[in-house]
Amino acid sequence: MADTDPVRVLVVEDEEIPAAAHAEYVRRLPGFAMAGDCRTASRALEVLTDHETGSAIDLVLLDLNLPDMHGLELCRRLRAADCSVDVIAVTAARDLSIVQSAMTAGIVQYLIKPFTFPAFREKLASYAEYRSSLPDGGNLTQSEVDRALGKLRAPGGATLDKGLARETLAAIIDALRDRTAAACADGRSGQSPSTASGAALGAVSATEMAAIVGCSRVTARRYLERLAESGRVVRSGRYGSAGRPELEYSLNEA
Repeated sequence: MADTDPVRVLVVEDEEIPAAAHAEYVRRLPGFAMAGDCRTASRALEVLTDHETGSAIDLVLLDLNLPDMHGLELCRRLRAADCSVDVIAVTAARDLSIVQSAMTAGIVQYLIKPFTFPAFREKLASYAEYRSSLPDGGNLTQSEVDRALGKLRAPGGATLDKGLARETLAAIIDALRDRTAAACADGRSGQSPSTASGAALGAVSATEMAAIVGCSRVTARRYLERLAESGRVVRSGRYGSAGRPELEYSLNEA
């Protein structure tokens, strides 16, 4: 899909502060533009099913826990109304049943709150690559289908080395996001956001990551090094204790 126009985004979020933050994130991304925002599911349904306003929207950033209707029910009503707009869920809901239902409802990406701007950027970049990988028309070959769907599924679009598993890579990326979000929350509440002198925000060692995801230290270090090589994380030395400084890894916020 060789589309030079920006992806037009509708933010559906009932809380003012998150809605404003998501809109600002969209504006910071090249190739994306804000089309508007809605505070309720019923208003979003009205906007998206209206021929004039709905045709001006390519992507919906949808909070699932809306006051008047669950986001999944909104998705079902949109499909029933033959509205094929793409939806990315932006939600704190982590229940397996909800995630599975989201996939069934046609949600193309799932972003768990709280998240950092790099995590947001990664999801929307994957979506943009997915859109651009689609041909302008006609039937698709199997390789074209696989390539397009792969853009949505690959964490950070990274090509994995032999012996690395996407599931483990995704778990490590999620753990880094959680550490960063927790450190940011501690900073807002007045607590110290780091545990070691000079530690980067949310930084974690290979030993700590191994304990979080349930793998060996060697395995955790291999994945963290791969992410460092790809630029997804920053590698630095952790000082403050006796002996050789230990390497630590944090999400690249650049």
